[in-house]
Amino acid sequence: MKSVQFDYSIPRYVFSKVAGRMKPSMHVHPKLSCLRLREVEEPQLPNNDWVKIGVTYGGICGSDLNLIYLHDSPAASPFTSFPFTVGHEIVGRVVEAGTNVSGIEKGSRVVIDPVLSCMSRGITPPCSACARGDYSLCSKKTEGDVSPGLLIGTCKDTGGSWGPVLVAHKSQVLPLPDEVDDLNGVLVEPFSCALHAVLRNPPSAKDKVLVIGAGVIGISVVAALRALEINCEITVLVKHPFQGKLATHFGADHVVYLSKGYEQETANLFGANVLNPVFGDAVIEGGADIVYECVGKKKSINDALRFTHSGGKVVLLGLGSIIDGIDWTNVWMNELEIKGSFAYSTGQYKGKTMRTLEIAIELMRERKVDLSPMVTHRFPLDHYREAIHTASNKSRDSVIKVVFDHQA
Repeated sequence: MKSVQFDYSIPRYVFSKVAGRMKPSMHVHPKLSCLRLREVEEPQLPNNDWVKIGVTYGGICGSDLNLIYLHDSPAASPFTSFPFTVGHEIVGRVVEAGTNVSGIEKGSRVVIDPVLSCMSRGITPPCSACARGDYSLCSKKTEGDVSPGLLIGTCKDTGGSWGPVLVAHKSQVLPLPDEVDDLNGVLVEPFSCALHAVLRNPPSAKDKVLVIGAGVIGISVVAALRALEINCEITVLVKHPFQGKLATHFGADHVVYLSKGYEQETANLFGANVLNPVFGDAVIEGGADIVYECVGKKKSINDALRFTHSGGKVVLLGLGSIIDGIDWTNVWMNELEIKGSFAYSTGQYKGKTMRTLEIAIELMRERKVDLSPMVTHRFPLDHYREAIHTASNKSRDSVIKVVFDHQA
């Protein structure tokens, strides 16, 4: 079968790093880059606790683009195994199940929770993080029944959604109700990233919230706040008009465009003052009670720290790596709380402890959120270079979410 794989080697890495600076398309060169469409063996069940999935849609995530354009920190490399098939946003159907699997029927529609934690790795007793339900923080990501990998889509043994077939542990397989279509299904995983951040860092109804970024994660934060019926005031900083329309559609109260004067406009919405230092960016006195930073760039992180009210909280969802030029003055001067948010694990919904992805599916089933308008582009796998180019150039084609359609 054909799959898009990332296969690290020093020559390919150096070529992509050097040539990619002059011409970004070199990062997806079919022969010289680390990324390639190749014929591979179908992944096999590691043991009888695993399930084989035929992929319907596989999403392109911002973290996938970071990988392809070699923006990831080397600190993440021990938690991968090469070559791996890319893709952790997954909706599909069960095609095979091990003899120890029950309640998962062949042909059933499912989404996959891709985190490879103690349970999926067959590690007992589980590490302390997994035991308390924080399995995205598992400390055994390089051990157990499969090779190192944070997620399906970074492990050489499992396959990924940029291929037609992958395998998942039975604990990772979540049934998709009839009320939830496949386009929502492929968005369960990215929506859960936002949902996890909100569930672990919820604003109160009186809070003023700022969301920085209006890609899939930023829009999903807005959607999660409204689906959970948190009646806070939401302002979103966006780059493009199509993003602003979507932010409003999902429940933002105010949209501010990143153009000249955005600092004053944003400050006015929070009743804050704009002060001028001797040089450099304006200083904001006052701001939001909670800021969800969903971009992970120098400017967006600096804005998050500037626009947070004294004593407030900044939740970092954006994929920041090694970033110079962050001014941390506001963190100590305003005693800000900085909280990272990685993936998803468990949360409370209607008095029950559930996997974050289960909560996401339930919100969709209850018609509290419909994310399908975010899927703007679909490509067959053979067109992976065009798909990646599209996902990397959002303003050109009003792009929100690009997916691979394995039915095409």
